[in-house]
Amino acid sequence: MDINFKKNMRYCDKKNNRIIIEGGSPTPEFWDEQSIIKELKKHIESARNERFVSNITAKFIKPDKTKKILEGGCGRGHFVYSLKYNGYDAYGVDFAKETIKKINLVMPDLKVNIGDVRHLDFPDNFFDGYWSLGVIEHFFEGYDEILSEMKRVIKKNGYLFLTFPHMSFLRKLKMKMGLYPPFNANVFDMNLFYHFALDPAKVKSDLEKLGFRMVYSRQLEGIKGLKDEISILNKPLQKIYNSQNFFVRALNYFGAKILAPFSAHAILQVFKRNQ
Repeated sequence: MDINFKKNMRYCDKKNNRIIIEGGSPTPEFWDEQSIIKELKKHIESARNERFVSNITAKFIKPDKTKKILEGGCGRGHFVYSLKYNGYDAYGVDFAKETIKKINLVMPDLKVNIGDVRHLDFPDNFFDGYWSLGVIEHFFEGYDEILSEMKRVIKKNGYLFLTFPHMSFLRKLKMKMGLYPPFNANVFDMNLFYHFALDPAKVKSDLEKLGFRMVYSRQLEGIKGLKDEISILNKPLQKIYNSQNFFVRALNYFGAKILAPFSAHAILQVFKRNQ
């Protein structure tokens, strides 16, 4: 049985213990196309009901209007809005200029600006917390500059909340079985690069070298990881993944948790800056 998910090709990079995943280059124009101004304000304000970012943040940083939290790579700004709504001094930066302009138009009080997570326009030791939700994996040249900037702008004893697609047990198994074609940099079309599935142990090690200590970790999206990696399950699981039915969403929620140790698409790592 072929269990490779064919929609977006994956390649094995054994040297760096990661997978290269196609899907279209994530340029500023790519992200700009995702924004539809007619629905933008509604989308942002719906984040007052989100619980993932707000609850995880509150576990480590008590809601306080003096606590500055940055989302680096904020997209359409809904998590910045959620953080503000839940009692923080929230900021967001993104390199998609047109998207940021639209957010500034419909939500002028939201502190979102055009910016590059590799070169942030903030002073040293400025933020109590920094959220990076699925950002570091999109840079083919690596994430070193991003991590260095994280250290620079986060206060001592501040927190970094980091999510990224990772090398799950299922992905490691497929790599070991030779089910991903080997990556060849000489023939790979960079216009097709979307993101990496990264080795969480390496990310942890790289941040520890910068003076961070991991204080929490959780594997995420077990159903997505399964449907993306096993083609025969993609269609039925996609229906569960997209459903708005209460009972199906409950199934998705608990199924994702149960499957996470085996097939989690992503991982959350929380770090405290010690130095």
